[in-house]
Amino acid sequence: MENGKIKIHTDGSCLGNPGPGGWGAVIHHDSEQVELSGGAKNTTNNRMEMQAIIEALEWVRAHGCEGCNIEIYSDSSLIIKTMTEGWKKKANTDLWGEIEKLSAWLNIKWIWVKGHASNKYNNLADELAVGAAKGIQSK
Repeated sequence: MENGKIKIHTDGSCLGNPGPGGWGAVIHHDSEQVELSGGAKNTTNNRMEMQAIIEALEWVRAHGCEGCNIEIYSDSSLIIKTMTEGWKKKANTDLWGEIEKLSAWLNIKWIWVKGHASNKYNNLADELAVGAAKGIQSK
């Protein structure tokens, strides 16, 4: 992968809605693949989808990649259409604010992908999210 380009695949999962949830992100930068995941005890699927993006963007900032071209792939129509078509941010305004803060000054292309289909890295992000949710559930 060329220098200066980052591809990020994100997903969120919730066992019950609300319930224990997890998020996952797969980041490709140069020749490196980074996998991130985490979760929350009582949350929703939308919050976990958003948290995956927040965590990935925090990784970008922490690694000095602000000047990179970033592609974010998500199977969340809510996130993609909110970021590309200006859908109203009616709920989870705390997380929307964090996404806006982290994405300011970044060159991001938002791309929707079909969930649970043939996209290898979306499926990996889903596995990370589900695994994190199951880990929270078992505690």
